[in-house]
Amino acid sequence: MIAAQFDYKVPNSLEEAVSLIAADPDGSKILAGGHSLIPAMKLRLAQPQVLVDIARIKSLAYIREQGDEILIGATTTHYQLESSALLRQICPLLPLCAASIGDVQVRNKGTIGGSLAHSDPAGDWPAAALALKAELVLIGQGGERVVKADDFFVDFLTTDLQPGEILREIRIKKPTGKFGHAYEKVPHPASGFAVVGVAVNLSLKADGSCESASIGVTGVGVKAYRPNGAESALSGSSLNDAAVIEAASHACDGVDLNNDLFASGEYRCHLAKVHTRRAIAKAKASAK
Repeated sequence: MIAAQFDYKVPNSLEEAVSLIAADPDGSKILAGGHSLIPAMKLRLAQPQVLVDIARIKSLAYIREQGDEILIGATTTHYQLESSALLRQICPLLPLCAASIGDVQVRNKGTIGGSLAHSDPAGDWPAAALALKAELVLIGQGGERVVKADDFFVDFLTTDLQPGEILREIRIKKPTGKFGHAYEKVPHPASGFAVVGVAVNLSLKADGSCESASIGVTGVGVKAYRPNGAESALSGSSLNDAAVIEAASHACDGVDLNNDLFASGEYRCHLAKVHTRRAIAKAKASAK
C-alpha cells in the first residue's frame, strides 16, 4: 500500500520544528520513530499534508536525573530505555516496559514520545506513564505546558496534544523508600502490541504492607487507564493473596471493553484480572 502525497521537512532544532507545525497545525504530523504513523499512512488512515521529522534533533534524546525527577526526551528510543543502567537502578518499570515492545528493529527506531502521542489503545508506554504518574511537557508557539498522564490520554488515538504542539519531554518522580515495579503483558503474536498489559508501581511500608499503589492498564479499553478500584483495594493492605486477588478483581471496573477478531471484551477483562494479580505479586517480590 502507498501513502498519499505529502511534503517532508527535516528541522534542525525544536524551535524550527514548532514553527513548521504552527504553519499548518491541522495538516502537519510529527515523525519520530515512525512505527505508528507510517503504517497508518500506508493504509491511508492518516493523510498528513506535511511530515515534520524530528528524529535528527539530538537535543530531544536523553535520559537524566534532575533533582527528584527523571527526565526523558521525547525521541529517546525504546532500546535506549531498555538498556539504561540508570533506569534499571532507579526506575525499573521503564526498562521492563521497553523490553516488551515489538522486536529489536522496532525498539531501535521507535520512540517513547511517539508512542505516547499516538495513544494506541494497545500501546505499552501509556500504561507505564500512568503507573508512574508521569508528567508530559508539551511545547507550541505559545510556550510550554505540563500535562499529567492521567489527563493526557483522552480517547481512542486521541490525546490532549493541541494542533501545533509537540511532546518534548516526559518527567517522572524518582521512586523513594521501598518500592516495587512490574510489567505483565499478553502480546499479540503477530504485532507484539498488548492484548492486555498491566504496569504496577508499589510503594511499601517498612513492614512490607502497601503504602500506595498506582496501576496502568492497556489493551482493554479505548485508551490506557488506571483501575482506581484496584489501587484503592491495595492501599494499606498487607498484600497477602486475598488482598491481591480482591484488588485484581477490579482491573476492568467501568471500562468499555475492546472486542476484535483476536479477543473478546470478556476475555480481555479476564486477562486483565489475571495479569494485574501477577504484576502486583511480581512488584511486591521485586521491592527494594
